[in-house]
Amino acid sequence: MNASKQLGMRIKYLRGMRRLSQEDLALESGVNKNYLSDLERGMRNPTVKVLEKIAIALDISLSELFKGIESF
Repeated sequence: MNASKQLGMRIKYLRGMRRLSQEDLALESGVNKNYLSDLERGMRNPTVKVLEKIAIALDISLSELFKGIESF
């Protein structure tokens, strides 16, 4: 599985752990809901700025966002 797909799954998992809908996380982070949906499905390659917004909205560090993601 590629890193984009793993990152998307990680964001979806963390969002679920905080019981946030995609819409809630989109509003909290300022990231478009459709973009977030694509990101969670591994269809987008986000910038560091977007990842930082998501991490802040999830109340975690960027390093925590990437925890467990391996590239091949």
